[in-house]
Amino acid sequence: MKVVGLEWRRVRVPLRKVVKHASHARAESENLIVSARLDSGAVGHGEGIPRPYVTGETLETAFEMLRGWDLDRQLGAPSSFEEAVDRLANLETPARAADPRGAFGNAARCALEMALLEAFARGFDRSIGEALVRMAPPEAGLRLNPTTVRYSGAITAEGVWAERIAAWKMRLYGFHQVKVKVGVVGQNDPERLQRFRRILGKTCDLRIDANEAWDVSQVEERAQALVPFGPTALEQPVPHAQVEVLAQLRPRLGIPVMLDESLCGWGDAVKAVELGLTDLFNVRLSKCGGIGPSLALIGLAKRSGLGVQLGCHPGETGLLSAAGRQVATRIADLRYLEGSYDRHVLAANPIRQDITFGYGGRAEPLEGPGWGVDLDSETLERMTLDRESW
Repeated sequence: MKVVGLEWRRVRVPLRKVVKHASHARAESENLIVSARLDSGAVGHGEGIPRPYVTGETLETAFEMLRGWDLDRQLGAPSSFEEAVDRLANLETPARAADPRGAFGNAARCALEMALLEAFARGFDRSIGEALVRMAPPEAGLRLNPTTVRYSGAITAEGVWAERIAAWKMRLYGFHQVKVKVGVVGQNDPERLQRFRRILGKTCDLRIDANEAWDVSQVEERAQALVPFGPTALEQPVPHAQVEVLAQLRPRLGIPVMLDESLCGWGDAVKAVELGLTDLFNVRLSKCGGIGPSLALIGLAKRSGLGVQLGCHPGETGLLSAAGRQVATRIADLRYLEGSYDRHVLAANPIRQDITFGYGGRAEPLEGPGWGVDLDSETLERMTLDRESW
């Protein structure tokens, strides 16, 4: 079975409200959606979210990379589903000289890998679950039979009253875990966390995300001021350029550290483990290069005794949400889970199904072929800003 057609689109995704954190604020997202067609007629779709401040990518560089991908050499014409999955697990991103971290192109790789994986699953009439189990290292602990999961809530940096309302919504909706964005200039984070703890209650698992906001000279003081409110994790407290200082600072912060912007690929992960930079990995499919690389990072984390958050990107559509659900429902012992915010965040969504989590963040496994969702071609056309194909 052989790939005979590829299309990639720049898609504008409007959000219901501005999503704000210390690194960025956005009212919309520009995403990459890739469609792959096989000679059997089977079609698959994938999504990536290039972020210049995370992996250095833009939609322009993603388009350029997709133009130069040599799929004939890397994939050929697999004669079985197992052969196709094995080749996709080793899908190589076109080389880039000035890329010491090996993360440039991860969003493009994610979108392409997703599209090809779904196309081959449909073409060979096999399940995505079988592919995930085959791609994952044993330590990742993937199971073929998926289970119900619970997503966590998130409170972004807003005004006092908006944040109060958001916190009450989290409590009334029954979330067992909530993440709070901290580090935004002009906001008093100790007062905010005290207010959130009072509203959410003592039993809510509260964690914080600084999005690289604190300089190394500030981080210890800022973190320790928040310890009394019982946060269970502190995500990316310092800029990536200063991340190695966490080897000395992490034991003194009083809160387990999670890496996000400093965990974009295998090289980042190995360095983090060897230098003792973190307690948890935040693995996001687009940021980390797709399904195969993300499963490898989860396996490394578990093998190294570290916790794992399966995260998401603000502005991802239901397509990437569905891929995250397929992974999440098959992994045991995830510490935190983010995603499937679709109806609550997106003003437009190019899939037909509503896969937003339910009360308490609970969500069921997705059934059906491929990712378990169908693209709405009319909505996708309205959202498309640009496209190329071969």
